[in-house]
Amino acid sequence: MTIDERLDRLTERHEALTQTVELIVHMHMDFVKQQERNWKEQRDAWKQQEGAWKEQKEAWKEQEVRWKKQDARMAEVVESISRLALIAHVHEERISDLEGGRA
Repeated sequence: MTIDERLDRLTERHEALTQTVELIVHMHMDFVKQQERNWKEQRDAWKQQEGAWKEQKEAWKEQEVRWKKQDARMAEVVESISRLALIAHVHEERISDLEGGRA
């Protein structure tokens, strides 16, 4: 094999390696761009989810206020029923006494 043949083979190998490296660089750049798009999409999704969580948290706070009001109203109703039951009992005793002639 002559020096010219060796140089030709070396040149061919060099060109093949150069093309391979260029291809890898392009593939890497495409990969980096795709990763950047993916990260942006993920950040946007996180921002949307964060907004939804804030809305849900506010809704829970509002619901908690409604539950507290409901509990207070229920306590008032129970107290009123207890008073009415006591009044009914007192009236029943009075009626019983009147009917029994113990007035």
